[in-house]
Amino acid sequence: MLVKTFASAVHGVQAHTITIEVNMSGGGSDLRSFIVGLPDNAVKESWQRIETAVRHNGMRIPRMKFVFNLAPADVRKEGTGYDLPMAIGLLAASEQMPAEELADYLIMGELSLDGSIQPIKGALPIAIQARKEGFKGFILPIQNAREAAIVNDLDVLGVQHLNDIVAHFHGEKRIAPVFVDTRAEFLSHQSTHDVDFSDVKGQENIKRALEIAAAGGHNVILIGPPGAGKTMLAKRMPTILPPLTLMEALETTKIHSVAGKLPAESALLYNRPFRSPHHTVSDVALVGGGNNPQPGEISLAHNGVLFLDELPEFRRNVLEVLRQPMEERKVTISRARFSVDYPANFMLVASMNPCPCGYYNHPEKECVCGPGVVQRYLNKISGPLLDRIDLHVEVTPVAIEELSAMKEEESSAPIRERVIRAREAQERRFQGKPEIIANALMPSAVVREVCAIGAPGQLLLNKAMERLGLSARAYDRILKVARTIADLAGSEDIKVEHLAEAIQYRSLDRENWAG
Repeated sequence: MLVKTFASAVHGVQAHTITIEVNMSGGGSDLRSFIVGLPDNAVKESWQRIETAVRHNGMRIPRMKFVFNLAPADVRKEGTGYDLPMAIGLLAASEQMPAEELADYLIMGELSLDGSIQPIKGALPIAIQARKEGFKGFILPIQNAREAAIVNDLDVLGVQHLNDIVAHFHGEKRIAPVFVDTRAEFLSHQSTHDVDFSDVKGQENIKRALEIAAAGGHNVILIGPPGAGKTMLAKRMPTILPPLTLMEALETTKIHSVAGKLPAESALLYNRPFRSPHHTVSDVALVGGGNNPQPGEISLAHNGVLFLDELPEFRRNVLEVLRQPMEERKVTISRARFSVDYPANFMLVASMNPCPCGYYNHPEKECVCGPGVVQRYLNKISGPLLDRIDLHVEVTPVAIEELSAMKEEESSAPIRERVIRAREAQERRFQGKPEIIANALMPSAVVREVCAIGAPGQLLLNKAMERLGLSARAYDRILKVARTIADLAGSEDIKVEHLAEAIQYRSLDRENWAG
């Protein structure tokens, strides 16, 4: 008897339906099974899990030849999520459960030897594809049910055990669909943070720079001695960014779902992600890839913040792979037979000490680094990468008087309101250009169009370019930052003071900065 069940394969952040054909034929004393259709080792091992789980729960496996064909046969099948649809197909082919309703459901799940069902990766993109292809429902592990249930018009059946599915199709105990009010849940959890800018004493100039970075989506690097508050400031960056839209939340959740990084029992990511990989991270872990390609840290930071602490301590080859994704806002992983794209529209926040000892330019402590050491330390970061960072901000230690003062600091909420107003101005400006969501994403042609400066401003910028020896990319980035400063001020035109403030955020370009 031939029976078909339906499963799914995830490539990148997109799912593709897989048809599992189960055929039982012949007879004899030996139990034989064949799994064909480019299965990987995990799929090949599924027969042992299926056989044990079926027998453990009092069901039989006939002494016949079983062939499992995973179609399309030219697409590689990876992972343990095919255990459940293959087991259901086997039971239906051996007439131990009805097969009439199987065509209505997409089924995924890993089987334990006792028949319990373990969670899978990529439940959200699979559910989206299942609805798109007109399936009535999606049967999957209960741990992933809320994640999949944010997709409307699809019956999501969360199951804990193989027996639950058998009872459902026999009509003995129907499984109730899991329901999630996506919009209500999203709005109720939005903008909840454990940290706030009111925790930071002093550092008004740094807060101003981060406000500008948030308003225009600009990359920023913080340079200062140990204990100056660089990490503390960076961790509060998501609290002043505009809230995620529902579409952004869905897009970001898909990436975390594919990577298996979605928090337990969470249906959606409600806040912008903040990723902070250690400086020992490999280039593959940062940008994604591997034998079975997975999203890297820069994709997990999509629509959020990627924080690289102690930037010069990262290996140079790791930092260099950032350059193309920072420009294109996506990562392409290419293999001999296929390529996958992962979104990577992140905001880079980096921090570093000014020198190996950490006290170069410190107002009180003396730097003990020898001649040329500071410059060699800075040279660990390539010029092209620094060019792609819009704001270079020096962070100085907070005076003890400010730390002990009882002055109430500005919280994240009013800063976020100013950032949202600036983003709204940019949204109006870039109507008809959906690829530009913030000033930092403007291509050169658009910069010339919307960042016009008068003669006094042009003279100031020309002098800065000449004295600092800036590249053409840095020229554009100064104009973008100046445009953002003008947006925060509610100004239609870029004024000289806006341009002057933008130029001062190029600390590492200053002549003789490193001695």
